[in-house]
Amino acid sequence: MYIQRFLLSLVNIVLSIVELLIGLRIILKFFGASQGAPFVQWIYETTDPLLLPYLGMFPSPKLTGGFVIEFSAVFGFILYALIGSLITEFVETLDYRAHLREESRGKRE
Repeated sequence: MYIQRFLLSLVNIVLSIVELLIGLRIILKFFGASQGAPFVQWIYETTDPLLLPYLGMFPSPKLTGGFVIEFSAVFGFILYALIGSLITEFVETLDYRAHLREESRGKRE
């Protein structure tokens, strides 16, 4: 039971960090942040491996004023959120089943 809660917390923390980084990338790309800035470079380098399966999947239209909508990053952001939700539901289901087993054992005794 404690292991499931620990796993749930770990999954939530990791996926929150991943979503934060990808969200920052989406915002920086949209506003045309300078790729020469160290922080922008770090965000792009950090998120590239996370988005590698999705890069180039969708076109990234460039709007007037240097704005870029990176749909591949948006898709990755949504997909990681979905994966996080599925993992959370799975772990909570395991925790619920373990709780039911403990209750049924207590009633038998």
